[in-house]
Amino acid sequence: MRLRIQHETVYAYVPAVDTAQHIVHLKPRNTACQKLLQHRMRITPQPSASSERMDAWGNTRSFFSLQAAHDELRVVAESLVDTSPPAPLPEDGGAAWEAVRERFRFRAGSVWDRAAEFVFASEYVPQHEDFAAYARPVFQPGMPVLQAADALMRRIHDDFLYESDSTDVGTPAVEALAQRRGVCQDFAHIMIGCLRAQGIPARYVSGYLLTVPPPGQARLVGSDASHAWVSVYAPPGHDVQEPGAWWDFDPTNRRRPGEDYVTIAHGRDFGDVSPMRGLLHGGGEHTLDVGVTVEPIE
Repeated sequence: MRLRIQHETVYAYVPAVDTAQHIVHLKPRNTACQKLLQHRMRITPQPSASSERMDAWGNTRSFFSLQAAHDELRVVAESLVDTSPPAPLPEDGGAAWEAVRERFRFRAGSVWDRAAEFVFASEYVPQHEDFAAYARPVFQPGMPVLQAADALMRRIHDDFLYESDSTDVGTPAVEALAQRRGVCQDFAHIMIGCLRAQGIPARYVSGYLLTVPPPGQARLVGSDASHAWVSVYAPPGHDVQEPGAWWDFDPTNRRRPGEDYVTIAHGRDFGDVSPMRGLLHGGGEHTLDVGVTVEPIE
């Protein structure tokens, strides 16, 4: 499937901002089932300086600075991506979740496993007993780790209400867990917190999802949004010490991501991969308008 994505971000400042520095994650990754064909980013006003580099997890991170006063910032990222269906889950569901937990249990002097950093607490997903308590009924003895992840995904989807105004980017995941409502960021953080509470490596994935307009209605430009889901690390069932693989789950939509998903970045939580953040000097109040369009190309 070929998908075209336009992501437009507009900040308006009152009074004007004197200077600003920004970090952006808007360039899709190349993965086993995704190939980036084209990408460009237009920034208005023209930045004084800009650069692009790869972060510790292989995401493209763009930097730019504005050294002149401005009362509006407009960033438009346009991408063209080819996607294909991901591999099906392994028939054995991966190693038993207890074996995965033991593999990633900290032992002084042991060889560092790169997936291990996704077991530890992070800024948006701190350790909390409430995550462990919520996940405990799902993780039955001897259950394959991917089967447990799938069951957890389904439980979160069934127990929680998707409500766009119920949280914001700063809402703690444990608070969203308690109120049983939130948006895709909250659903992903909650699932990550539950998996990590059981000792399972889990990471946050940011990207887009192709939506289908109601029958008879045209696709509305700018009506889509950024999306977030979860990736779970699973060693093979025949030997938990063998290298494993990452498998994606979307608790917001109760499904595994397919070729209608586009991955931008992955990290420990939203803070590692936020689409855009910055440091401003001057200014006061601001408004933010974001428009995302994902459309298939025949």
